[in-house]
Amino acid sequence: MTDPTPTPTPAKIWQEMVRGNARFVAGEPRHPRQDVERRAELALKQTPSAALLGCSDSRLAAEIIFDKGLGDLFVVRNAGQVTTNSVIGSLEYAVSVLGVPLILVLAHDECGAVRAAIDTRELDGPPLPTHVAQLVDRILPAVDRVRAARTGDEALDATEVGREHLRGTVAQLLDRSELISEAVANGSLGIVGANYKLLEGTAVPDIVVGNI
Repeated sequence: MTDPTPTPTPAKIWQEMVRGNARFVAGEPRHPRQDVERRAELALKQTPSAALLGCSDSRLAAEIIFDKGLGDLFVVRNAGQVTTNSVIGSLEYAVSVLGVPLILVLAHDECGAVRAAIDTRELDGPPLPTHVAQLVDRILPAVDRVRAARTGDEALDATEVGREHLRGTVAQLLDRSELISEAVANGSLGIVGANYKLLEGTAVPDIVVGNI
């Protein structure tokens, strides 16, 4: 017997995310799937529609930004949304075991980790705590690429560095995970890299990989 429920495509899931974000921006969220019945439904199984790698910044509450509910998003967060072994392993789990068709990498403006990376290169400041430095170090290549593209000595723009880091994060997911890159190649997975605007509340796509 044919399953009457079609497999959601990366494009369909992304459009659902876009609509949810639009409701949030307009101040008209539905707050779906946040009741007692939903909690009971999820007690023994999860079926998220998307995975999200985002910054740990307290202003990036993923389910609120995209007007989602319990069990809708598989969320992985750390300062600066950097790729680590645990991040890649978590996303591979979401793709291979949970079957999500979309990975959203969500950066944002005014990112403290990005600013720390810029300051590390430009200022003679005190050293960062060891584990903070390990995260910030992963953003330094974006700082260096933006600096190399400049012709003058003007200060680096944090927004530009953040955008470059976002693109680098997406590239690293594809380069370091054969599972993720193969899923993109066969059309079952798409990746969107987006920048979240703190004041407006909008998630603006910057890079799209796959059939979206």
